[in-house]
Amino acid sequence: MDPSLLMSLSSGLADAVAAVAPAVVQVQGRRRPASGVVYANDVVVTTASALGRGDSFRVRRHDGETFEAELAGWDPATSLAVLKVSGLGVTPASLSQVPARVGHFAVAVARSWSNAVTASAGIVAVIGGPLQTGRRRAIEQVIRTTAPMHDGFAGGAFADTSGALVGITTASTIRGFEVVIPAAIAWRTAEAVLGQGGLKRGYLGLASQPVRLTDAQRRQGDREQALLVVGVTPGSPAAVAGLMVGDVLATFDGHAVATPEDLLELLVAERIGRTVALGVGRGPAWLEVLITVGERPTH
Repeated sequence: MDPSLLMSLSSGLADAVAAVAPAVVQVQGRRRPASGVVYANDVVVTTASALGRGDSFRVRRHDGETFEAELAGWDPATSLAVLKVSGLGVTPASLSQVPARVGHFAVAVARSWSNAVTASAGIVAVIGGPLQTGRRRAIEQVIRTTAPMHDGFAGGAFADTSGALVGITTASTIRGFEVVIPAAIAWRTAEAVLGQGGLKRGYLGLASQPVRLTDAQRRQGDREQALLVVGVTPGSPAAVAGLMVGDVLATFDGHAVATPEDLLELLVAERIGRTVALGVGRGPAWLEVLITVGERPTH
């Protein structure tokens, strides 16, 4: 192949990354930062997984300046979250005017732990859907790409060769799939969240992480993984219910929970104010603990 063609392709991809990079921010809501994309003036779209288990969030701009962020709401079907960031002052990402086609070159752009730009190139491999994301929930269309992505790409940009936005990357945060949510769906979702004044979310006030059950615990049921409680917020519903660090949360309102995302999906607005049963392992015993779901603070 003519070296000049390779150089031209290389330069084109680098230009695409440079074009979209200012609209890609770092989202700090968990131990390892993820990414987000500027949707509108002082508004960022990211993935719910980027927010982790915290109640406070920060956004780091391309120049390194960091801002407090407020959760406007999130959509359980797509697991996209919307953050309001006063004073961010970043031009929103431009949407691609060219419909994505299988075989198109594209580049995933995110922010590393140090806030440096990180990129991964590939092609649009599959455009399909719907993808079931939960009970009676689905994303009507998703994009699969050959571009490899690690966790930091969650919430980042997937751009065409001009640097225009094709979609929002999820890394492996949608049922373990590494998919891209098309920009039209992501933007429509953000508009709906903002238009409703923020979607309410249930709140327990606990921090958790996945844990493999012991042989003795597995004999109590057919599950192999649950959630280890690693923190309880004073005065929260979890504290009032008597949950303790070291408890193992296996079920919520009759549904098995194996990841923080499983629990997040179940904490929908309809459960706020309701008292539900938790299946909790404490030492060798399994207990039923009743908890009244609160409303998650937005700041």
